Amino acid sequence: MIPISKVDVRDAEPLVLEVLRSGSLTQGPMVERLEDAFADVVGVAHAVAVNNGTTALVAALQVLGLRPGDEVITSPFTFVATLNAILEAGATARFADIRDDDFAVDPAAVEALVGERTAALMPVHLYGQTADMGPLVEVSRRAGLHLVEDAAQAHGARYEGRAAGAFGTGCFSLYATKNVTTGEGGMITTSDAAVADRLRVLRNQGMRARYQYELAGHNYRMTDLHAAVGLPQVARIAEVAAGRRRNAARLTAGLADVEGLRLPRELPGRSHVWHQYTVLLPEHVDRDQVVTELAAAGVGSGVYYPRTVFDHDCFRDDPRVVAADVPVAESVARRCLSLPVHQHLTDDEVDTVIDRFRRVLGASS
Repeated sequence: MIPISKVDVRDAEPLVLEVLRSGSLTQGPMVERLEDAFADVVGVAHAVAVNNGTTALVAALQVLGLRPGDEVITSPFTFVATLNAILEAGATARFADIRDDDFAVDPAAVEALVGERTAALMPVHLYGQTADMGPLVEVSRRAGLHLVEDAAQAHGARYEGRAAGAFGTGCFSLYATKNVTTGEGGMITTSDAAVADRLRVLRNQGMRARYQYELAGHNYRMTDLHAAVGLPQVARIAEVAAGRRRNAARLTAGLADVEGLRLPRELPGRSHVWHQYTVLLPEHVDRDQVVTELAAAGVGSGVYYPRTVFDHDCFRDDPRVVAADVPVAESVARRCLSLPVHQHLTDDEVDTVIDRFRRVLGASS
């Protein structure tokens, strides 16, 4: 089976052994090294490591001092962590429809939603390409909104030369399948020293020093073991993106003539890091059948995501989740399918993905 993702962190073994031999396993010098390296990649003054990507989103919102009734505008087409973080922070979620070229919130739809209770905008950089940050930053500036970037899938992605996570407060996931992983982990980036300071206190039970409590905090700390796993990958972030970009180009060349198939593309002024290679199937194609037949042919695939994030029973009666009319997001959710693109694929494996996918589509049309 050619997997949709593959994890290989063997180059971290020396650093992991270094931590084990040091006797210091909790947040310490290895975490600080990872933070410094990540801040350099994003081009910001501060990076604050936490224990997972959801925590990164929660903490970034919590330090804003949101009050009940405050609203956060975000994408309806995202992993549930985006919505869960808004609810955890005590805010209300509102959803702007997306565009189907970058799978991110449409700036015009965002602007139409801004109201008296809007406190923050949380665009989601999906699949490895940023949202359209130029107009989104301008909307935030005019409305006086906090800008929190869900950059969980956008390590190293850029918009007009500026890295994802450098426009506001950036929130990254370092989960096992991400382009950069610590197994479990997250990173928050900012150039605001006050925000960074508050995040560091918040993640450490609200303590600035031992038993010196300044706020009601949490244990959001990352271990040195996790940081040791991630450090070599941060150093190779450009190499990883180049491998994925090469595979994406091969997939596009091999699938470009498939009738009715919408292929992803790197938009002008943006640098795509291809966390996922996500196509949009024709409306008449049975996606479940395609997934089943691909698996039978030895090719893994993924559906990210099969429904809009608020379209689940657990959210229907929650007054803090304001359902919306989002026809583009609904169409994309029905049709999206991700194919293997990771840097560990061989050329033969990419060719196999192309061949098998073309055959399955021919049988399913």
